[in-house]
Amino acid sequence: MKRVLVHSCCAHCAAYTVEHWRQQGYEVSALWYNPNIHPYTEHQQRLEAMQALAEEMKLPLINTGGYDIVEYFRRVAGHEAERCGHCFRLRLSKTAETAKEMGFDAFTTTLLISPHQKHELLQEIGAELGGEKGVEFLYADLRKRYSDSRHITKPMNLHRQQYCGCIYSEWERYGDTTIK
Repeated sequence: MKRVLVHSCCAHCAAYTVEHWRQQGYEVSALWYNPNIHPYTEHQQRLEAMQALAEEMKLPLINTGGYDIVEYFRRVAGHEAERCGHCFRLRLSKTAETAKEMGFDAFTTTLLISPHQKHELLQEIGAELGGEKGVEFLYADLRKRYSDSRHITKPMNLHRQQYCGCIYSEWERYGDTTIK
């Protein structure tokens, strides 16, 4: 059976995404690497929710163990309008490297279920990193299943975030502004 490593941004996006790849015949494991999530307490709440989901779904969860927020800010500072591309590259690069090191056949991300993410950019960066790292990037447009994923997790009473994760998205969400 082929194995896929799924970068997981949160439990709510992971639930259906994991089921999707299992239905495609993959043995699925998840990777937690999200240095973009701010503040640290939010990062920890999302990690705890992901750990609870992983236990419930019998999903192996690889935690990179670091909170590389300094590296995240080094990449996005001064590039706030293009921050998503830098963030995607940072997180998917770690996922591709881990997939290659651990012998996975492919990698992907739960970001592909969110209607709020830039799919074309994710697909471009994922394919590029897959070529660089020598492991296949799997793309699937799962946006139509976003509400299904959230319905799976709702009865579990997991932490439910209100913004993408970074300090900029939090500001846009609550400050009623858009970074240009």
